[in-house]
Order: sequence, then structure tokens, then C-alpha cells
Amino acid sequence: MADLMTGLHRTHYCGEVEGIGNEVTVGGFVQRIRDKGSLIFIDLRDRTGIVQLVFDDTTAKDVFNKAKTVKSEFVLIAKGILRNRESVNNDIKTGKVEILVKELRILAKAQVPPFEITDNSNVNEELRLKYRYLDLRRGSLQKNLIIRSKIAKTARDYFYENGFIELETPMMIKSTPEGARDYLVPSRINPGRFYALPQSPQIYKQLLMISGFDRYIQLARCFRDEDLRADRQPEFTQIDMEMSFVDVDDILEIGEGFVKRIMKDIMDIDYPTPLLRLKYNDAMDLYGSDKPDIRFDMTIKDLSDIVKDSGFSVFSNAVGNGGSVRGIVAKNAASVLTRKEIDKETEFVKGIGAKGLAYIRWVEDAPNCSFGKFMAEGELEGIMEKLGCEKGDVAFIVADKNKVVLSTLGALRLKLAKRLDIIPKNEFKFLWITDFPFFEYNEETEHWDAMHHPFTMPNDDCLQYLDTAPEKVFAKAYDLVLNGVELCSGSMRITDYELQQKMFEALGLSAEEIKAKFGFLVDAYKYGAPPHG
Repeated sequence: MADLMTGLHRTHYCGEVEGIGNEVTVGGFVQRIRDKGSLIFIDLRDRTGIVQLVFDDTTAKDVFNKAKTVKSEFVLIAKGILRNRESVNNDIKTGKVEILVKELRILAKAQVPPFEITDNSNVNEELRLKYRYLDLRRGSLQKNLIIRSKIAKTARDYFYENGFIELETPMMIKSTPEGARDYLVPSRINPGRFYALPQSPQIYKQLLMISGFDRYIQLARCFRDEDLRADRQPEFTQIDMEMSFVDVDDILEIGEGFVKRIMKDIMDIDYPTPLLRLKYNDAMDLYGSDKPDIRFDMTIKDLSDIVKDSGFSVFSNAVGNGGSVRGIVAKNAASVLTRKEIDKETEFVKGIGAKGLAYIRWVEDAPNCSFGKFMAEGELEGIMEKLGCEKGDVAFIVADKNKVVLSTLGALRLKLAKRLDIIPKNEFKFLWITDFPFFEYNEETEHWDAMHHPFTMPNDDCLQYLDTAPEKVFAKAYDLVLNGVELCSGSMRITDYELQQKMFEALGLSAEEIKAKFGFLVDAYKYGAPPHG
């Protein structure tokens, strides 16, 4: 039988032992055993770290013999004297101390685990998930979950200090149109009918604003039936907020304060605010992405004016047909990006929708250009000057419809940065993306589709274009981006009943569809709603 803890009480976590010469009691899992015959070392692990237990010739015989039976992942509690180590281990934070054990109890024995419980163990994901409880013993995963817990606490503290009220919204709801498919739950009381699990608390938090709760916060569980990706999960938790009697700047200010608080409390970094703000169109023009990684440069340059009358028909035709010609430069990359490598990049861009990839590779005294023979005197020099291409650089150019050009160069920019290892490690670059287009033209249906949920407020100066020029309408919408990852998104909401009806009409929704999908929310706005987002 396993030993009992009776009479022993843990005084310290393994990674936090202190007080040389004092008696300490620790508990945890066995990470490693080193039996030297007359000397036994056991590395004991808990969620705070590892501490070394020592058994020597001063150890009671029964305790020493028990230590000899210990195996990996046994659960122990040990009491002893904390002392300095003779050989320091700088790889762990308790590497200068050890515990000379006086009392040892084996609280639980363990079978040999199916994989080693270390951060660098190379184990396939299927096996890790089968034994998830063992996988979660690994220090890196425990660290991630502990940080997550700290962020949740910091969020509650910060928003509470700023006048927010934490409220829970329903989990079993009426299905409403959102970005993904709903998970459905059959109703026992109403056979043949279903509840939906919330993709977000969107509609309910808007109702809370109408109810007079002007600052709402929730750590909300959300469910989305969509294909798995690195940043897409079927269920997740989001920090969800809504504010009344505000405009965009007020919301971004609260968001920036939260970023600053998180960075200080979790990372001990004094992050400067206000954060950089980029309009959507500017982000696309510079980086080819609405969630740009700005830790490195390699911005996109527009060459259309230079090549619109070029003898190279690929360039001139693209501009003549309403598209564009743009390029990026990989600085000092000519030695790495060989012709063979460039061929691989060409296949890459073709795989994501581009027709091809022009390049300039400058290794020797004169640049090697894939389209040079078509250029008139001075044209190539003008292109290189606009791009900032110098000896040792490689430039890549795409000609096509503007949307294809930007998305292609945006993806190629990230791929090249990783290939050239020019993305700074341990650097954080936040920014806001604002002024998103309100509509997106669908070439297949020849119709303008909404880019956001139907309650998103257009910019004030765009309202006049709703019926006549959809391409001129921009939204009071904003995304917070960190190192190329969208952290959150939001918008101001439409609170005017007549404007909301006009928006539904612009989206092609019939009165019957509006009533069926959003009737209860639309009715609520008839009773007065403050500006909120």
C-alpha cells in the first residue's frame, strides 16, 4: 500500500524552497533518479519547478532503502534540511540548493509512462492527447496554463477597476447568423427543436447595453463548428467586453490600457502607448495583410506608375486592366536565395493564386533580372530605385489584379522573413487596424457582401454612400494585432432603428428574414439604445 500523508504538511513548492538550514517539506512527481550506490539523488517536480532531494550516509537506513525503490513519476512527499549544493545547476532556479531528506513517503506509485515527461520529448500528438493528463505534467504546458490564469485574473482586475461589471450570458441560445456553423443541442422539452451553443455573446451583450449596463465584461466560452487550424478551435474562451456612451477612440483607449497592464503584470514590460494605428487600406498596401507582422520591414512598393507603359506586357497589361504591379525586397539575401530557391518561391506564389513571379537578383556588378530584356533604358533603374534594391539584394515583383498582388506579396513577405530568419525573437509589436471596408465585392455573384455582422456602424462620413457607392463605405471596426496574429476585433454598433433597416436592405435581407433572424434585437432597439461598441 502507498504511504499516507498523515503528520506531514507541505511547507514549500519545489521551485520556491528557501531558508538555508531550515527544515522544509515538499511534494511532487519524480522527474529523475540517480543512484550512486551510497548516494541517491532524486529530482522532484511540481508546477513551480524542480528541487534535488539527497540521500547519503547520514540518512536513516529505512528512508535510504525506500529511496532506492523510487521510480520515475512516483508521487512523493519529503521532509529534510535545505542546504547549499556542492555542484550548482544553473539550468533550474533551485540549482544552488538541495534537500537532505530525513523523512520520505511514497504517496503513489506509477507505471512507466508511455513517453518521457520532458519539454523536449519528441512525441506524436495523437499519443499526447490520448494521455493528456500526462502531457499536462510537462513544464511548458503548465507554464502556459498558469500564464492563462494570470491573464484572466489581470483582466478581471483591470476591467473592474475601470467600472466594468462581469455578467454571464446564456449558453443555450437561439441560433443567429454569425461567421461559422453553430453547434446544436436537441431540446428534450420541445422535440424536433434545437438550442445553439453561442459563437460569441454578441447579441446578448448588445441587449445588456440597451438594459443600461454601460460597461460589461465576461470571460466567455464560445463554440464554433469549423475546420481546425492553428488559430481555430471548436471551443475557446474570449475576453468579451462592451461599452456604452463611447466612440471608437474611447474603446481603443481602454484596450490599450489593458495591453499595457497585461504586458507589465505578465511579462514585466513597460509597453508604450498609444499603440500604432493603421487603416485597413494602408496595412494592405504596405504589408499585404490586415494582420501584419511589423517586427521586420520588407514593405510593399507600388511600381505601377513606373511600368504602366513598359515594353514588358505582363506589367503594362496588368496596370492597363485596372490591376497593379508591386514588389518587395529581401535585403542582403542574394547569397541565400539562389535561382533554385527563387524557382521554389515562384511555385509557392502560383499555388496561392498568382500567375508568376518576376525577380531581380543582384550578386555581381550587374543585377540579374528575369524581365530585363523587355525594359527600356532607365526603366530597370527606376524600378530598383523605387524598391530600394541594392547589390546583394533580391527583389520580387507580382503583376495582377490588386487583390491578388497584395495577398501574394503579403504571404511571400512572411515566408521570406522566416526563411531568412529576420524576424526578431522575443519582441512584441502591437497595432490597431481600423477603417475596414464595409462591403466586399463578390465577383461570382456580382453583389456587394457585408464584411462584418449587420450591426456594425459605418463611419459617419460614409453614410451618404450606402445606396450609391458601396466601395466608399468604411466601418467603425477595429482589430488588435500582435506579431501577425489577430488578438481581438470589435466595432461600434448601429443603434438607430431606421439606419439598421437601411443596412438590412443594403445586405439584401427581406423583412421576413430580418424578423426571423434578428427580430427580438431589432425590436429592442425601438426602445432606445445608447451608442455602444
